[in-house]
Amino acid sequence: MSLPWAFSAPIVTERLQLRLLTPDDVDDVYAWMSDPEVVRYQLYEPRSREVVAEKLVEYSAATRLEKPDDYVQPAIVLDGVVIGAIYFKLVSVDDLTAEIGWVLRREHHGKGYAFEAASAMVALAFDDMGLHRVVAELDPRNAASIALCLRLGMREEAHFIEHMMFKGAWADTGIYGILEREWHARR
Repeated sequence: MSLPWAFSAPIVTERLQLRLLTPDDVDDVYAWMSDPEVVRYQLYEPRSREVVAEKLVEYSAATRLEKPDDYVQPAIVLDGVVIGAIYFKLVSVDDLTAEIGWVLRREHHGKGYAFEAASAMVALAFDDMGLHRVVAELDPRNAASIALCLRLGMREEAHFIEHMMFKGAWADTGIYGILEREWHARR
């Protein structure tokens, strides 16, 4: 398979299910999007339930990767409850590159769920979408996300100093990446 790619069926891992977010997920998603500790490294401030409901309409419509900036944002579901999400954006069709990100409700941190979900998406990127490279762009102060990148086999490729205005202050940006051949060499 290759691009374009459509999210058509849930992805099942050992403990989780990845499926498209729906407007019905508002309470579960509000649980993390309103938590200042969880969104500390996200590009947004804590959100109201109303804003979360609006975002879920947008996210549920994002189902296809065909051109740059297309994205999918599947829910990470544990025992029927949405505990987080994976963000997966097509960066370049010509260069077969995508960006991945993740977020989990605080009570589910440190249990390997983000690794399990991200691993499933990276495997899909390389095996089903035919991508060459997956990157993660993150705040270098986010030690947990850096550890997850390293566990996925990504390497630090860049550290930009005062790269962006982030929540009222200049912030650095870290870039981590992995190539398809590196991913398969690890398996």
